[in-house]
Amino acid sequence: MASDGAELRVVPAERGSTRIADRVVAKIASQAAREALPAVPRMPRPNAVVAVRDRTVRVRVAVELPYPSDIGARCGAVRNRVGQRVTELVAMEVPEVAVTVERLHPPHARGAGRERVR
Repeated sequence: MASDGAELRVVPAERGSTRIADRVVAKIASQAAREALPAVPRMPRPNAVVAVRDRTVRVRVAVELPYPSDIGARCGAVRNRVGQRVTELVAMEVPEVAVTVERLHPPHARGAGRERVR
């Protein structure tokens, strides 16, 4: 530090960079997938796994969907929303969002309980 009390200033190009933890990127991706899907009571939250390399992230997200529904359109909406939100919030390129449908929930399974249908 200078003896005259002047502050040392670092040129922006010489500063370090901020590293965003993979788990934070995964949480953002999970939340974005949830935003893209309709609100259905008792439906589990989407689960995202990410692979980050430099400023690029590849996302795999697992969802459960109500049935019947347009599965292709819902998966497309998840892909678009996840890519958009991750890019906006962490400024990373998202070249790939893979969506896996783990389970389809028929209407009778979404009721108050899982009563048996006769």
